[in-house]
Amino acid sequence: MPSAAEPGATGTRALRLVFAGTPEFSVPCLEACLRSGAEVAAVYTQPDRPAGRGRKLTPSPVKQAALAAGIAVEQPESLKSAEAQAALAAYRADLMVVVAYGLILPRKVLALPRLGCWNVHASLLPRWRGAAPIQRAILAGDAESGVDLMQMEAGLDTGPVLLERRTAIGPEDTGGSLHDRLSTLGAEVLAEGLARTLTGEILAATPQPELGVVYAHKLDKAEARLDFGRSAIELARQVRAFDPWPVAEAEIAGESLRVWAAQALDVTPNAAPGSLVAAGRVGLDIACGEGVLRITAVQRAGGKRIGAADYLNARPALRQAP
Repeated sequence: MPSAAEPGATGTRALRLVFAGTPEFSVPCLEACLRSGAEVAAVYTQPDRPAGRGRKLTPSPVKQAALAAGIAVEQPESLKSAEAQAALAAYRADLMVVVAYGLILPRKVLALPRLGCWNVHASLLPRWRGAAPIQRAILAGDAESGVDLMQMEAGLDTGPVLLERRTAIGPEDTGGSLHDRLSTLGAEVLAEGLARTLTGEILAATPQPELGVVYAHKLDKAEARLDFGRSAIELARQVRAFDPWPVAEAEIAGESLRVWAAQALDVTPNAAPGSLVAAGRVGLDIACGEGVLRITAVQRAGGKRIGAADYLNARPALRQAP
């Protein structure tokens, strides 16, 4: 195989990539690589995992997309072994693109490609480094999010930023809606980076500032429980952030429910936090430590998502005038 040459130079082979990603978020970025004019030599993704009620081994969304495109797929449990690193080196990639892969890349792996490794990260670095930047941004009440194309280094999301896209976080945004928008923006910023690199341009790498570092720790299902001693504004953010996973949960009028949609009301309740103060077609109003949370969509055990009116049809004794 001929040695790698500068991309874009006349008479040389195309930029050769290895792509690493696992969830649905990563698929648009893989598709951007396939459309870019670069050669995608292989796709790395996590091993098939049990999923669904039957716990059947299921390929990741990235694996499914790679197989549909006829790309070789590698699924090592780790990239720490000499064997795994040798297999990766054999692809002789100029660049490795990493998008929500889920495995740590050792220093030796970061150094294998001629142009190093790029990462598409769903936050405006250095804010929300780590595993759950989308949900943490909503939980914190951030007005803005975005995606950064970053040159990877050994630290956790510490590398210099090459390109960036920004988007406002709207009052109706959920973890799911922001996820989908950032996934699309990630593909756009990656496509720009690849297009410019294919012309021979070396992208300017801007070091992250030392101030403003915040870590987005992995979501824990225990966080989904609503504590009505907190403010209604915080709880409304929690409901939005945890849609579609892990979905907020609460004890309401003696029943444990999943809470899919809610809004904060700027009123002062004359009741203890957790009390049902009103219940009608528009929602179930729950007193909070500050304000009132109006719950508009719920899910009973074993049931499906329903609106407040349908829920009250099943529990008419709860109906109260505001």
